[in-house]
Amino acid sequence: MFDKSVAMRLIAVTLLVALAGCSSKRGGVDPSDDAYKIYRKGEKSMQSGNYGTAIGQYEYLQAVYPFSEYAKQAQLDLMYAYYRSKEPDAAVEAADQFLLENPTHPRVDYAHYLKGLVYFERDRGPMEKLVRVDLSKRPPNRLEDSYRNFSIVATQYPDSIYAQDARQRMVYLRNRLAEYEIHVASYYVRRGAFVAASSRAKYVLENFQQTPSVVPALQIMVSAYRQMGLEELASDSMRVLEENYPDRAVAYGERGTEVDGTLLERLILRRNLKFWEKNKDEDQDAARP
Repeated sequence: MFDKSVAMRLIAVTLLVALAGCSSKRGGVDPSDDAYKIYRKGEKSMQSGNYGTAIGQYEYLQAVYPFSEYAKQAQLDLMYAYYRSKEPDAAVEAADQFLLENPTHPRVDYAHYLKGLVYFERDRGPMEKLVRVDLSKRPPNRLEDSYRNFSIVATQYPDSIYAQDARQRMVYLRNRLAEYEIHVASYYVRRGAFVAASSRAKYVLENFQQTPSVVPALQIMVSAYRQMGLEELASDSMRVLEENYPDRAVAYGERGTEVDGTLLERLILRRNLKFWEKNKDEDQDAARP
């Protein structure tokens, strides 16, 4: 009768041999090395910037010696090696695996920081840097994830060596997220979607205080509320502008306020504003005694 235990051992050996072959191609693994030697080779490869070799060593170490004293440190080093090798998905997966298996480990802060860093740098690739793309007009696909992980480091691990850098990056991320909301809100204004525009602008005021986007958010709210005939709300928004930013107390698109977008969108906005100005004058004439 076929022995299942023998079959399982054969399968395990086959997998290890296959893994050793793959790791050997990537990182020059010697199957005769013990856990210490494998880790040291990976460490030396990291120090010399040979991250592909380090990945091969660390992957093999985790597979063959998962319970060794070097396995946990190899996990931390591996996620960094993936990050430096431009393998962001693998870096995040390695960090998530570490957090899942070691929720109370002293280096949990590092795993969150590295995840934040990976998402942070995925927002702008080499081509965007080369041609200087205006990132405020691009959806911040992963920036919320980046902000969330940096926030964990800054708030839950305030004494971490990564906390200060995490806080600085959070300031940039808040500004970036707010800028995108303003870009979308201004697009809605130009298209005449004033309810959506005012909602986006209000979201900025509620969630991104103390960012440069507060002023354009208020300007958009003034313009959108006026277009919808909500004079009380428009007056409230203008009063906040006048009290806090007297030199910027204008509605969006009026008196030189920046207006981006296509030529068609600018024409639509100009038409909408003229329509409002005409109706406003007629309402004032009708209200005279």
